[in-house]
Amino acid sequence: MTLLAVSDAVTSNLALTQLLDPLYLLEQTWLSKAVIPAILAIVFIETGLLFPLLPGDSLLFTGGMLAARETGPEIWVLVPLVIITAFAGDQCAYWIGRKIGPAIFKKEDSRFFKKHYVTETHEFFEKHGPKTIILARFVPIVRTFMPVLAGVSQMSYRKYVAFDIVGAVLWGGGVTIIGYFLGNVPFIRDHVEAIFLLIVFVSILPAIITVGKKVLERRNAPAAPAQSGELAASTNETH
Repeated sequence: MTLLAVSDAVTSNLALTQLLDPLYLLEQTWLSKAVIPAILAIVFIETGLLFPLLPGDSLLFTGGMLAARETGPEIWVLVPLVIITAFAGDQCAYWIGRKIGPAIFKKEDSRFFKKHYVTETHEFFEKHGPKTIILARFVPIVRTFMPVLAGVSQMSYRKYVAFDIVGAVLWGGGVTIIGYFLGNVPFIRDHVEAIFLLIVFVSILPAIITVGKKVLERRNAPAAPAQSGELAASTNETH
């Protein structure tokens, strides 16, 4: 029974690994018969239907790599369609958040939910949203839920849509083109997602430092009044 359980676990893990391997999906499954529709469907599901457990950056990179082959899809067809689909997916997710947003604002505070969370999220998107929307494209899972949060917080749609177009072009078109030209470089092919995460981390590092300083300031703030009170008390005792 133990060996059977181990065997089933290994089989399940192998199946999950294959599901997340875009090269396997686009070459070894029935999706190989319709590469472009398969890529577009996966991109839309990941960005628009709140299903983050799908290959994203690696999928686009692989699509570009396959387009570089003689038997692959045409790159000039693939890139515009990916950009349009990535934009459409984010728009869908934004409006899902926009529709459920009012219900969240009316919800009473609970142990796990506070109304000020939504208010603070709205303020964040109005101040830092544009850069966040673009960078979130390159972070797995985050790119799935960021548009929803933007919608829930009722971020200005005019501002959102402008930078969402930029994000769709940079992510959808950029990653695909990189795969087209650099798909045969082993290091880049094997570490494409890690490379993008590093780029995003470096980009948001100043913001992380700023937040860290504010957290430290908040922690140290109560200590100052307490010390002043102790000093005043000791002064009174002296007199």
